Amino acid sequence: MTELSDKTIKQIQTELKTGSTSCEKLVRDYLQKIDEAKHLNAFLEVFSDEAIERAKELDKKTTEITIKGKLFGCVIAIKDNICYKQHKVSAGSKILEGFTSLYNSTVVERLLAEDAIIIGRTNCDEFAMGSSNENSAYGNVLNAQDNSRVPGGSSGGSAVVVQANLCHASLGSDTGGSIRQPAAFCGLVGLKPTYGRVSRYGLIAYASSFDQIGPFTHNIEDAALIMEVISGKDNYDSTSSSEIVPAYSFELGFDKKARIAVFPSTMNSDGLNAEVKSSLENLLNDLKSEGHSVEEVGFNLLDHLIATYYVLTTAEASSNLARFDGVHYGYRSKNADEMDPVYKRSRTEGFGKEVKNRIMLGTFVLSSGYYDAYYSRAQKVRRILTDEIRDIFKEYDFIIMPTSPTVAFKFGEKTDNPVEMYLADIYTVLANLTGIPAISLPLAEDKNGLPIGVQLLADKFQESKLLAFSEKLMQIETPK
Repeated sequence: MTELSDKTIKQIQTELKTGSTSCEKLVRDYLQKIDEAKHLNAFLEVFSDEAIERAKELDKKTTEITIKGKLFGCVIAIKDNICYKQHKVSAGSKILEGFTSLYNSTVVERLLAEDAIIIGRTNCDEFAMGSSNENSAYGNVLNAQDNSRVPGGSSGGSAVVVQANLCHASLGSDTGGSIRQPAAFCGLVGLKPTYGRVSRYGLIAYASSFDQIGPFTHNIEDAALIMEVISGKDNYDSTSSSEIVPAYSFELGFDKKARIAVFPSTMNSDGLNAEVKSSLENLLNDLKSEGHSVEEVGFNLLDHLIATYYVLTTAEASSNLARFDGVHYGYRSKNADEMDPVYKRSRTEGFGKEVKNRIMLGTFVLSSGYYDAYYSRAQKVRRILTDEIRDIFKEYDFIIMPTSPTVAFKFGEKTDNPVEMYLADIYTVLANLTGIPAISLPLAEDKNGLPIGVQLLADKFQESKLLAFSEKLMQIETPK
């Protein structure tokens, strides 16, 4: 029997139409696998009864109605920072202990409107702050391929539930690589859309000018189909774009020769693993042999990306997380009975170490006397980056670089050195700083069989072209 991971959503829907399977059977099969994979700690909550009931309702549609949603029968999981009405949401933090969402995020509304089945919420680094999923208040998520290694972060749970075939696809959020890096570590397709392409309404904010929701899938076709559903203007999110949403899943053909830019600074970085580098070089050679143009382009700002990213995102985080005060909802300290102590103790006890570090750093860079030296200067660098990338895309279709400088590392390997952990994001933060779309593709493996992700970046709102060329890359047989 073919594994569900080998089938696209449309192939599963064909089986549903012919009666060779049912939505209920799909859900029950996934629930059994979830039960067998509890040790991975990928799900914080599984909506077992609800998912079965929804599956039964959808099965009735198979005979009663001929028109079905684009995601009919697709079993999908959502990251624990995406609001789902009358369901718990905690952003992986104790500060939101016991909180139940009062409304649906826009992406959830759109999934349900197209007949998807939401099977549970996935574990993540607290408030999406982390590159390894070691910062969750609810424990580490384990990489399904090697339990001694991290799955990547912050959307580690969303990656692992797809990697381990506990659902067909999932949604994560990407502030500086939180979809693409876990996708690389888990051997998946992970897409961060253009900023504004997908509504952020109902996404618990980390850094509002960086955050974007996107899919984890096993293949490009499914990523394209999910993007069709979740993209588009939303009146609840003033930063969402009114750009027309193409039929991505019907535009996966790429029949021209691409112009590809490569930054020597990314290929010659000291922290780049030799096998990751050689796998990318092999891919570039394959592309050249197929007639695509691959050219080196000077990019001298690589060393400024991490500093710029962390100054700006921590500043936004210090503002966004001020609302979690132990008074209105969520965790409240039992060790204080007056307003000031309640506020201080609740935040001290409710937030984890990494979140507190970033709040304090953000408050510092925004403080009087340091605002111009740090925050204002970082905004100027962001503008320079955006202008430079825009100019590059006037000449080139894509930029190719590694997703991560290494394969999945072992638990505890980088926790004692926060700078080394932050540098794990060196190749992914560029897309968030400049607002462009980027995708991680599982195109190679190292000598131990661990996945290596290759990252493809395109100009703003060029997801259709990005997905089409990604589909082409997925067909290339790259040496392992």
